[in-house]
Amino acid sequence: MNTPPTLTIVISTKEAKELEEFIASLIQKCPNAKTLRQIHAHLLTSTLPSSPKSYALTRLLSRALSPTITAGDADYARLIFSQMPHPNTFSWNCMIRGLSLSENPSKEPISLFKQMLQRGHAYPNSFTLAFVLKACAVAVAFKEGLQIHSHVFRHGLDLSPFVQTGLLNFYAKCEELGDARRVFDEIPERNLIAWSAMISGYARIGMVNEGLGLFREMQRVGIGPDEVTMVSIISACAKAGALDLGRWVHAFIEKNEIKLDVELSTALVDMYAKCGCIERARELFDVMPDRDTKAWSSMIVGLAIHGLAEDALAFFRRMEESKVKPNHVTFIGVLSACVHSGLVCEGKKYWLSMCQCKIEPSMEHYGCMVDLLCRASRIEEACEFVEAMPISPNSIIWRTLLVGCKNKGLLEKGLRWDKVSCVRKRMKDNGVKALPGCSSIEVDGFLHEFVMGDESHPEAKEIREVLMDVHKQVHRAGHEPWTSAVLHDVGEEEKVSALFEHSERLAIAFGLLKTRAPMAIRVVKNLRVCGDCHEVTKIISRVYNREIVVRDRVRFHWFVNGSCSCKDYW
Repeated sequence: MNTPPTLTIVISTKEAKELEEFIASLIQKCPNAKTLRQIHAHLLTSTLPSSPKSYALTRLLSRALSPTITAGDADYARLIFSQMPHPNTFSWNCMIRGLSLSENPSKEPISLFKQMLQRGHAYPNSFTLAFVLKACAVAVAFKEGLQIHSHVFRHGLDLSPFVQTGLLNFYAKCEELGDARRVFDEIPERNLIAWSAMISGYARIGMVNEGLGLFREMQRVGIGPDEVTMVSIISACAKAGALDLGRWVHAFIEKNEIKLDVELSTALVDMYAKCGCIERARELFDVMPDRDTKAWSSMIVGLAIHGLAEDALAFFRRMEESKVKPNHVTFIGVLSACVHSGLVCEGKKYWLSMCQCKIEPSMEHYGCMVDLLCRASRIEEACEFVEAMPISPNSIIWRTLLVGCKNKGLLEKGLRWDKVSCVRKRMKDNGVKALPGCSSIEVDGFLHEFVMGDESHPEAKEIREVLMDVHKQVHRAGHEPWTSAVLHDVGEEEKVSALFEHSERLAIAFGLLKTRAPMAIRVVKNLRVCGDCHEVTKIISRVYNREIVVRDRVRFHWFVNGSCSCKDYW
């Protein structure tokens, strides 16, 4: 049987170029995924010369990873890529960049970069490195990012503005702010992206003073901020509970007519909610023309941490009615609302609902459920829940169990310390370290941080004098230290001393020292307020006639004239 002759089309360089341009235009105008696949099928069966065909496949690859056409169909992109015998640098870049934008961060783009180096048919350029550094940032792949930084130096690509910004963003996302700042300082001409990345890095770890200092420096050198920059600044204020700074930034946005898109509006809602102004947050939320999942979630979480459980759950129902899909943050708010009102049955219902929405529970979700069960005196059920967790519990979950046992008086004193020791040993065996308490207070536009027994503050002596006066006033009011709040098997004197040194008391003392009524003293603490500090703060609010607002790890507390908004249930 005779084999049919192979048809070979010979075209000139000019014709090849025109053909490539035509194909690129055709693919670029492709209206949907179905048409894109039809073009792909024609290309595979066509007798086009190899150069235009490779070019067309590369353009197809780029379009396949575009969210406007196929919602970033990674599997389809992988198929196209596999059909390229010798993908060029642009093809590799398309794959690395496209996969780094996936909703499920992975190290696949980094593996692709390694394959590119191993094959040797194409060589990385500055765009390749910028894209793979972004992938490292998204996946928080610090070790791999360091190796890529080394590659950058070896190949003399460290002067590329794309690579410099990629390195800065990588270190900032990995919370290596010292390295990020060194990269930032070495950039000769910093653009808006570089400034925003550095400010965002500071905001991410709560370094509000540094972030705002850089923001002011950015204005001095004539770089105008955009919505992305302002989101970072607002987020930093939210994290730190810096209300005055947040208000100043909001006024700056309005004065400079910076566009209030969904993300920036949501950041403002979140900031006001986390700074204690829940009604202002509602006002901003109500006037938003469009509300996405993040906007609804910010409002629900905000209502929950203010102890407004019914409102939070009502907002969740409104969100469902609006056909907006909830995410993991939404359910943190919903479960927290159930915790603050002791709604055990509802909490379990929403836990199942979260699983039905195919949202994998995070440590925070597990923490909410453990807290909910402990508050309801279901300690054994809480212990069983922790035992069944598919991930290792963190220090907060263990502490919640310990506090739950103590608060409910379920163990005799001698047995309780055995239980505490056992839990602490398990924490140590699992490599879980207890989170140190830290409290912050904003005074005159500057954030002051305190840790237990802190002597580093420039006004430490004056703060101690105020603390001694507070101690005397509280004692005169008839309060005896709740030493049972100290989860360490030490003597009574050491327990009293430990309570006296708690970080929120240092922050409140500083507030009494530096501010005057009727200004409220606003404190943010990274852990839950202990029972003794809660009782002492109630007394301080009455004796010193000061409103004290404390945002701890789980909720807000408003102390006014000897009582707290939480009604002693937190």
